[in-house]
Amino acid sequence: MRRVLPGISALIAFEASARHNSFSRAASELHISEGAVSRQISRLESQLGTTLFLRRGNRVELSRQGVNYASQVRDILGRLEQESLRLIAQPEDGGTLELAVMPTFASRWLIPRLGRFQRRHPNIILNLSERTQPFPMAGSGFDVVVHFDHPAWAGHQTQSLFEEMLVPVCRPGLIEEYASGVSPLVLLHKRNTPNEWRNFVSSSELNILNAVAGPRFDLFSMLIEAAVAGMGVALVPSAYVKSELASGSLCIPWTHAVRGNRVNVVTLADEVADPAREVFVQWLLEEVQLYCDAEHLPSNRDVSMQS
Repeated sequence: MRRVLPGISALIAFEASARHNSFSRAASELHISEGAVSRQISRLESQLGTTLFLRRGNRVELSRQGVNYASQVRDILGRLEQESLRLIAQPEDGGTLELAVMPTFASRWLIPRLGRFQRRHPNIILNLSERTQPFPMAGSGFDVVVHFDHPAWAGHQTQSLFEEMLVPVCRPGLIEEYASGVSPLVLLHKRNTPNEWRNFVSSSELNILNAVAGPRFDLFSMLIEAAVAGMGVALVPSAYVKSELASGSLCIPWTHAVRGNRVNVVTLADEVADPAREVFVQWLLEEVQLYCDAEHLPSNRDVSMQS
């Protein structure tokens, strides 16, 4: 069956006209005549058998069908441009990978190590995007996801990296101020895991009456900055506060720690493997092993499951 595929020039003219609600402005943007734009739109309407624009004298306005179609065309052209730019930027003997990564993991753990990957694999380009919440990976355009356990990864290849160890951190002297009655004890919480402090207190010998009270923050990076600012005590993964603990801007007031979420690397279960993707995942597993060995932490390097 013959495909019904409008020409790219017609779609570009339509998208520009829809965005400006004007053939003349679209023509100016595309550096063609207004008549050429009008003819492109007319041919597109004829091919689709529908009216995309309502003509009102010298003005044009999208029809109901045109509004819906414009949204789809804009998205398709955007993706096509993105993939074209990606191909242009890709070295012939390498590849480009799109990574979706948890924000604080990216800034505090992954990015400081990426220089080693770049030196070993200069022809593989890594593009990083942050994702705070799980999402449907199929059709997302991402090659690799680093995130917590979640049903969204069902059907994908999931490999465990490590389990977070949550430790309490605060500005030096804050606990002494609390003990002497100078200031109250404020617990800082991560919004999507509001019970972590309650779990921490129940498994320790601390006498904290209300472990669920206190301000909430979306990201671990926000919690860390709030703790540095002296707002209270934050419960954060030890991997993310190495520099603050080393510099003395944060301290660990209580030696107790609790397990947090498991961090995984997720890839699509494709029949044909992407060599660049396989190289990156292998490198990531090696870096995790080095980190766990240095911190004397258990790792899950060899744990691989098909959900």
